[in-house]
Amino acid sequence: MNDQDWRILTTLYKEKNITKTAEKLCISQPALTYRLRQMENEFNITIAYRGRRGVEFTAEGEYLVKYAQEMLLQLRNTKEQMWNMDTKVQGILRLGVSSIFARYKLPLLLKHFRQQYPDVEIKVSTGWSEEVMTMVYKQDVHIGIIRGEYKWPDQKYLLMEEPLYVVSKEAIELEELPRSSRINYQTDSTLRTIIDHWWMEHYLQPSSITMEVDKMETCKEMVLHGLGYAILPGIFFDDSEELCKIPLIAKDGGAILRKTWMIYRKDSLKISAIRAFVAFMKEKKEAP
Repeated sequence: MNDQDWRILTTLYKEKNITKTAEKLCISQPALTYRLRQMENEFNITIAYRGRRGVEFTAEGEYLVKYAQEMLLQLRNTKEQMWNMDTKVQGILRLGVSSIFARYKLPLLLKHFRQQYPDVEIKVSTGWSEEVMTMVYKQDVHIGIIRGEYKWPDQKYLLMEEPLYVVSKEAIELEELPRSSRINYQTDSTLRTIIDHWWMEHYLQPSSITMEVDKMETCKEMVLHGLGYAILPGIFFDDSEELCKIPLIAKDGGAILRKTWMIYRKDSLKISAIRAFVAFMKEKKEAP
């Protein structure tokens, strides 16, 4: 087996379709089928067969896929290590970033980083913070940027803190909230827990949710049009927007803050591009 065989196995396992796999790998279907048969002959097993739901792998085939995934990861890591052994900062930097941070903060940061390090190729994957954690854990990315409190066993650096606000188009009193129309949105469990805890600290009755939307951006637009109030993090707002904002305060008088973290593995700092990005982000945090 070689790296092309590993890619055939992992891609076919993901796609569950011979045609799509051949297209993704830019090879012909007969060539792909031939390599599968050669691998089956080499190990004297059946790797996969065509079922009602597409290509289905046998237990032996799934074991080979796991091996192929591990070998491709090792190959990628070795290449990146070799590319970055020079003192010059270059190579590939893989980032996993919370979707909200990616939209509101990341573009300007990457622009400045690339101005300093033009020879670094940056690959970005976005998603929920839980998904980003998994990306870093599985080494699909080098560095993760997550929002909220999560347990991470390796390196973790606080990038920013922001307040949470009760936001409305017109002025609203906090005691009116249980009787006012609230616009709710899908979010991660850490933010939902913070907001629910704050609510239970201050009110005996539940909020009156009149709208449920999928994204915070949609929620904000509803608020801007006067359709209700929402509880949103400060990353969404700037001074130019005509909105009434009341910061969330805990019962003990402290401000309730949403934290954004950078997470990575300490041993990954051997790669110059990763080391440069970590230092860059820390400098940005510490700059006045």
